[in-house]
Amino acid sequence: MLSDIQVRKAKPQEKPCNLTDERALYLLVKPNGAKLWRMNYRFSGKQKTLALGVYPDVSLSDARIKRDEARQLLA
Repeated sequence: MLSDIQVRKAKPQEKPCNLTDERALYLLVKPNGAKLWRMNYRFSGKQKTLALGVYPDVSLSDARIKRDEARQLLA
């Protein structure tokens, strides 16, 4: 699981990188420094990605809440 300190200290790399949390939630760190919350899921046999917001506008705890809401809708 990610901590808020790990999210704050995440540095951009040459290529986009993912910092994984749990239950398909991850933080996408782009080379330009953008930090984006994403969630992967499957629907009708196809993999999809849901955008949950931009860090720091959406905190780690808020992203987890949004992830749980999305999982309930999918169920």
